Amino acid sequence: MTDHALTVRPQHDASGARVLVVRGDLDYHSAPVLSGALEEQGFAPGARYVIDLSGLKYCDSTGITVMVTAYQRASAAGSRLELAGVGDDLARVFRIMGLDQVFTFAPPVAEALGEPGA
Repeated sequence: MTDHALTVRPQHDASGARVLVVRGDLDYHSAPVLSGALEEQGFAPGARYVIDLSGLKYCDSTGITVMVTAYQRASAAGSRLELAGVGDDLARVFRIMGLDQVFTFAPPVAEALGEPGA
């Protein structure tokens, strides 16, 4: 049996972006892990936040709600939130829901951060 327990690891970037690396399954039971990590980060005016979803194995509607709430909080604070490494299945869900018009997506986190060679 494969372990898909959700982990969220903060990563600091030289560009100043605040990155959260998400791995595993994001669902009703694990959503508080990501919510808590976002709460710890806070949203500062003018700051840039990137949620790296390249390690996400599964995401249900609760997980999407966490990301929409984070977007709303970031916008209210005057900061920017981007999603990186969004897989094809999740990108399709975002398109169906019209959230592709709300979020900024970048394939790998390196591209989201504007790293050379990305």
